[in-house]
Amino acid sequence: MIQDCLRPGTLGAISALLFTLLITACSPSEPWFHETETPLRLSAWKLLTIDGDVLTPHESSLVFRPANQLFTDYAHKLRTLWIPTGSQARLVDGEIDYPIGSVLTKTFYYPVDAEGRYLKTADRGVAAIDLQHNRLIETRLLVRRESGWKAMPYVWNDEQSEAFLRVAGASRGIQLVRNEGILDFVYFVPNENQCAACHVTEHPDGQMHPLGAIARELSSALENAGGDPVLQTELMRRRGWLDQLPTPVEAVSWQAYDADIQDPALIEELALAYLNIHCGHCHNPEGAADTSGLLLDGSHSLAVNLGVCKPPVAAGGGAGDLQYSIVPAAPEQSILIYRMTSLAPDEMMPELGRSLVHQEGIELISHWIATMSGGC
Repeated sequence: MIQDCLRPGTLGAISALLFTLLITACSPSEPWFHETETPLRLSAWKLLTIDGDVLTPHESSLVFRPANQLFTDYAHKLRTLWIPTGSQARLVDGEIDYPIGSVLTKTFYYPVDAEGRYLKTADRGVAAIDLQHNRLIETRLLVRRESGWKAMPYVWNDEQSEAFLRVAGASRGIQLVRNEGILDFVYFVPNENQCAACHVTEHPDGQMHPLGAIARELSSALENAGGDPVLQTELMRRRGWLDQLPTPVEAVSWQAYDADIQDPALIEELALAYLNIHCGHCHNPEGAADTSGLLLDGSHSLAVNLGVCKPPVAAGGGAGDLQYSIVPAAPEQSILIYRMTSLAPDEMMPELGRSLVHQEGIELISHWIATMSGGC
């Protein structure tokens, strides 16, 4: 009981240090925002806890799921958002401006079978991770400090009991079991600079910011416990975390793609959503790849800006000796497909965040290009 912990007779007999420890032990465990220090252990943030065989987000966090998921070697992801009590995000020019103290977490894991083998399965989203049937790899934090957003990669130990800060990144050999056979590859945890390479979309002087927890991606419905699906921005508003809702917009998800879709307009919409989340952080008017002239963030006004019949700025081996980024009706002649299927460091796109080819993404983009009319 808290009353027992705070009896005056007890307080007079203990030191200031023990008093602090006592208060901590008697108080509910709340997430902790570290303004200046960077804890070596993930548990110091108190955002995720292991209760028995389940990794559970803190009850004050919001589990969210962007409309469009980023491919990371078929890893599953559990994402959470936490905003300190009394703080609120504001909608500024249609985008969410998070307050100091906000923390985003993204935990990467793989399902495993009874023998402990990693499995390739569809990520349907969970509110907690069952450690008997899944294997944790890493948890990335994006922390909003007074100086701006800071990325912190934490890698889980073999015992699945704690994740430790790895500012220089890490790697892990993985055998992934799938219907077509076993994929052997090295999973890479990015270092802090590599995190910035994606989360800084305005170069060279821009600041880091979230890519998934943004107005467009959160304007999608999430299954609401005991009720109908509800927009995630609405869930934030109900918590008092958001001062106003963004203008309603239907969030298109590339995961809705099906090979049987024949509507070219719908296929293009899904393809552009895929390219935006995977490529738009660099391929935008202010991004690191602005000199390429290839705009994949949805800001293009001409087909050539999207890559249609557009020759590469730097041709040669990196372009597979092909002539155009996109050749209508000919995905096999398109540089875009060549670079998506390549695993060579100086050719592959995206150049960070994957060691495998995303077959489902290739299917979608190839189908889209195949529906285009005309030629170069």
